[in-house]
Amino acid sequence: MVLINPLNSSAGTALTPSHQSVSIDSHFSPWLTPIAYGLGCWLVLPLYFRIHITGQENLPRDGAVILAPTHRSRWDALLVPYAAGRFVSGRDIRFMVTADEVKGIQGWLIRHLGGFPVNPRQPAIASLRFGLEVLQNREMMVIFPEGGIFRDKVIHPLKPGLARLALQAEASQPNLDVKIVPIHLDYSQEIPTWGCKVTVQIGKPLSVADYSQGSVKQEAQRLTADLATALQQLAQSLSEAPLSSYSM
Repeated sequence: MVLINPLNSSAGTALTPSHQSVSIDSHFSPWLTPIAYGLGCWLVLPLYFRIHITGQENLPRDGAVILAPTHRSRWDALLVPYAAGRFVSGRDIRFMVTADEVKGIQGWLIRHLGGFPVNPRQPAIASLRFGLEVLQNREMMVIFPEGGIFRDKVIHPLKPGLARLALQAEASQPNLDVKIVPIHLDYSQEIPTWGCKVTVQIGKPLSVADYSQGSVKQEAQRLTADLATALQQLAQSLSEAPLSSYSM
């Protein structure tokens, strides 16, 4: 499953979603979600990886939240809920996924686990509105701000769409207080295999309400820059003090 930043327009241009009619069918299945979380968190991930997590105390237990992880592997889609989902924060996590991924049995599974599709090249109004509603409903959602998978250990330039979506949600409701949580994922192997060490660092959240002084363009740029700095600091702290305690 590839997770994306759906709003790849520049910070200074208006969003231009497609006007095609799209019905968004996405929810958390009351029977599939606990099974998937249980298998992933208690069986698959602990057996396949050696995982070390820091900063879980930084996860908001309520309110509108965007988790903003680096993107290094398709495994990220499982490791983020493992580190921040229902067994840690008590919350299920929404995912934005490419429309091409939401097809067939895989699409059925994604939709029943809270994922919803967005076409990054021509996002439909319904998809963008659904993303806003997720935040307006004070849910937790994942957006990978780098916009794609990068297997090196470099923080790549962040796309501006995450900041624009967060600012738009914040402006839509008084006191929504959207939080953006930087998450740094690090694998000991470029292509993760059995026994690979994984470090998940969860940083302190950024409050979107603090970015309301200038124009939308200026504040989106500032918020994106601050998020990039937070991710860089997490990466630097790992390189300076490698972690040695991993789950077996």
